[in-house]
Amino acid sequence: MEKGIIFGNNILDVVFVAWFIAQSYKVITSLVVEKKLVIKRFWETGGMPSSHSSTVSALATSVGIVHGTATPLFAVSIILATVVIHDAAGIRRSAGKQASVLNRLGVTLSKLFDGRFNEDKLKELLGHTPVEVLIGTLLGIAVAFIFKFHLVS
Repeated sequence: MEKGIIFGNNILDVVFVAWFIAQSYKVITSLVVEKKLVIKRFWETGGMPSSHSSTVSALATSVGIVHGTATPLFAVSIILATVVIHDAAGIRRSAGKQASVLNRLGVTLSKLFDGRFNEDKLKELLGHTPVEVLIGTLLGIAVAFIFKFHLVS
């Protein structure tokens, strides 16, 4: 197997491409929807598609392609992917919902106390909907298969 072009590791290259596509899509979407270029979306969490899901699914799929699905390395990759995807759709999404409630509470308290209760807003876009996770996962798998020749060359 040849060394990867970007990181000197073919699997890392494929994972990076999956992450890059997912994050780039978020920037392009903000350009189309909001009619402005929001570069910070490239580094933010949350939104469509889940780059966490695309990254770990590209990793697990690439490991399966290169090393086989009956290997301990593939097992570790699948477990990692499962934990990260569950976290993106479950725990982080719940934390984002809680942040939204706390932000609304902060606005109400600030009004009640004439602005003396003025806290920084919490980040609300932390996790993903099940659809965002599904699309991210499918993106990662697709990227791994599209770059299969790069992985096994």
